[in-house]
Amino acid sequence: MSAIMNTAMTAVAGWVKGFNERYEGTAPHVLVVGTLVCVVVGDRVVQVLRVGPADSFEYTKEVFFLYLRRYFGHLLGYTKGINDAKIGFLKEFTEKQESIEEVQEELPENSIPKAEVLALCKKHAEINMDFMKGQYSGSIYHGGMEGYTEFINEAMAMHQWSNPLHAGQFCGVRKMETEVLSMVVKMFNGTDECCGAMTSGGTESILLSMKAYRELARIEKGITKPELVVCATAHAAFDKSAHYFGLKIRHARMDPVSGKVDMKHMRSLITSNTICLVGSAYGFPHGIIDPIEEIAAIGVAKNIPVHVDACLGGFILAFAEKAGFDVEEVFDFRVPGVTSISCDTHKYGFAPKGSSTILYRTPELRRHQMHSAPNWPGGIYASPTISGSRVGNVVAGTWAAMMSHGLEGYVKSAKEIITSARFIKEELNKTPGMRVMGDPLGSVIGFASDDFDIYRLAGHLAEKGWELNSLQFPPSMHICCTRLHAINDMENSKRLIADIREGCAEFMKTKDKPATGSAALYGTTQEIPDRSIIGDVATTYFDAYYDVKGADTLRKMQEASQ
Repeated sequence: MSAIMNTAMTAVAGWVKGFNERYEGTAPHVLVVGTLVCVVVGDRVVQVLRVGPADSFEYTKEVFFLYLRRYFGHLLGYTKGINDAKIGFLKEFTEKQESIEEVQEELPENSIPKAEVLALCKKHAEINMDFMKGQYSGSIYHGGMEGYTEFINEAMAMHQWSNPLHAGQFCGVRKMETEVLSMVVKMFNGTDECCGAMTSGGTESILLSMKAYRELARIEKGITKPELVVCATAHAAFDKSAHYFGLKIRHARMDPVSGKVDMKHMRSLITSNTICLVGSAYGFPHGIIDPIEEIAAIGVAKNIPVHVDACLGGFILAFAEKAGFDVEEVFDFRVPGVTSISCDTHKYGFAPKGSSTILYRTPELRRHQMHSAPNWPGGIYASPTISGSRVGNVVAGTWAAMMSHGLEGYVKSAKEIITSARFIKEELNKTPGMRVMGDPLGSVIGFASDDFDIYRLAGHLAEKGWELNSLQFPPSMHICCTRLHAINDMENSKRLIADIREGCAEFMKTKDKPATGSAALYGTTQEIPDRSIIGDVATTYFDAYYDVKGADTLRKMQEASQ
């Protein structure tokens, strides 16, 4: 052993001597920087090897751009770009609230009379959007129901201080929640064994289902590197779930013609670590229903749970058949293999905001979404959802909404909204320059153009007062129809088509002209290879959103940029 050590030490000494002779006279800072670079690169190589070959390219690209921005962001214009974005966001916020000069940064020194507080509340309400004009995509779904807001407010006021966390004290709200869940389960043809929980919105519903499947896979299959397989058009909440819960998400391609998930590609992404397959009914971008029965059949064959995201379309599709429409795809608990469904009550269920449901085929599945801390010194703590305390008044408002509409009311609303959406789809198909994405059967109509830059049309419609959703990959737009597009003989839907045709007639004459101004942003951002830059801009938006000194910050940033 000593001989081996002597040989090794001699070799090391020789290497050190050779190294010193080679770099004799080299400036010290070069050696320091070179050493630092070697350490950083070596560390990155080790991290890539840990990630594995399948993800090494994406990981390497992410790290490369991260260091590029960190050390050369100022030279590359990244820093200026982020500052300019924040200035733009702050300007937008401050312009909209400039009619209210007061900024309350601290508690008022003295109590303010309730009448004055209400007057201030009214001033803030007056700068909110006028959703009743019917030029918005989605957002407010119940519009046009006379006296409806007052009715929901009255129901919620009775349960204003209730908290389902304390079910013994607020047993009335507990009863209401169980009835809401039972009604939604029956909407989706669930059995008596099917169950669920109310949540604060579609994102929480999706998060909880993915958490449940992660726990299920860990306990029953020993999976420690869980993966999801979803269509590229699945809601971003699945990406959020992957981010929060340490899941790997695999995105199956969208079929460019039908808009549905490419089933061949989805099958190829399934591995022994797959904990869930996801289909949408229907998807947010283009309103397309994925082939749920085909996805569920794979789930059954491979013993993989299948989640159906019906957050947007649930209260439309559940009543479409009774409203006289053929939606072709069966997507609910009638399909063997469908193990969970997420459905928002605060969209087409017309419940107050902050209301959704997550449904499971069995209570055993639901248990995996829950959390308990049996050893906490404060007592045994358990909660069924992410929130501990929950807003009982929203439960009451949701219950009141569903009771007041009943089957009759929801069938009527589904008929009116689907009729207006299909009118828009048919008229778009007749419009030169327009192409509907796939064959949407519900309330969302996605459309694109093969002749001109679709974002030019987005800018044109914005000038007309419309606020539709611009989409990407591929460049497109959509309208999410609500009751406001159906009432008064579809007056708003007809106005939208007229404004679209006016824009198309102009753009068809200058097909190669690109979009300009803010309308061009979506097209430009799709060409940026480092997608994390777009993420940085998005988080900068929220930096601006939460800046209570918005006007003052804007002034200082504008002065510094000059």
